[in-house]
Amino acid sequence: MLRIAQLQFSSPFVLAPLAGYTDLPFRLLCRRYGAAYCVSEMISCHGLVYLHSNTVRMLNSIPEEKPVSFQLFGAEPDIMAEAAVILESYQPDMIDINMGCPVKKVTKRGAGAALMTRPDLAEEIISKIIKKVSLPVTVKIRSGKDQQNINSVEFAKMIEGCGAAAVTVHARTWAQGFSGTITPDIIRRVKEAVTIPVIGNGDILSLQDGRTLMSDTGCDGVMIGRGALGNPWLFSDTERPKSLAAITEVAKQHLQLMEQFLPAEKVLGYVKNQMCRYYKALPGCSSLRRQIFDAPTLSALKGLLTEME
Repeated sequence: MLRIAQLQFSSPFVLAPLAGYTDLPFRLLCRRYGAAYCVSEMISCHGLVYLHSNTVRMLNSIPEEKPVSFQLFGAEPDIMAEAAVILESYQPDMIDINMGCPVKKVTKRGAGAALMTRPDLAEEIISKIIKKVSLPVTVKIRSGKDQQNINSVEFAKMIEGCGAAAVTVHARTWAQGFSGTITPDIIRRVKEAVTIPVIGNGDILSLQDGRTLMSDTGCDGVMIGRGALGNPWLFSDTERPKSLAAITEVAKQHLQLMEQFLPAEKVLGYVKNQMCRYYKALPGCSSLRRQIFDAPTLSALKGLLTEME
């Protein structure tokens, strides 16, 4: 049973933060299908402190999705702490600090995975946030900068020493980005080095992959990212349906949630992108996806899905 601070979860499988994907509709869908909890997209500390409308919109939540974790990124300790206080006012159950994103627009500002090359600064950020908020604070990291600079064990010990409630380890380096494969032994070594819960992350495409990672490394939970896109069944321990009608039924559930919580007509391209994820690897999928992308309006897209049932 996964426990983080005072929170106890019915499943060890968690939805990872995915920029551009883990908005409220997708998080709700994954919770309905069994995710222990979900993590929001990365939230900019600057966007939060300056109350940018696009950033504040990312904090949209409802009681049905609880427990939920909001993820914060940035590289300036005082601004991160100020942003965490604002974040807490929106009543998530946890705050996660991103110290693992390898994307250049994040790391060039010293945030994300770049913080693993500056452990003193990372420690200051974590400590200041923990002093300012009463919520459990977790941290997401990578193996290290590159294969010659693996420092996840020392980094995790520092995180624990600051008082963080858990650490998630994506067992790739910053240099790897999203390429290659993870090194599960990194997660095992972190688990052996700290007493706080350790959540393993990377290359999980099924619950069996997750169970194998837990068995091989001893980690307390597993965070699932790209494998969940168009596949919320992954959290329910049931196989993804083979029939077009059964898949479309869930795609329509997702579309209804996007209609309810997003300006769906205004972000139609995004909606289509999410819908296309459901039809990957199906016979004739390229034709289906083309039809989805060619739908000129939300109404036309809904009609197309109805025809697929």
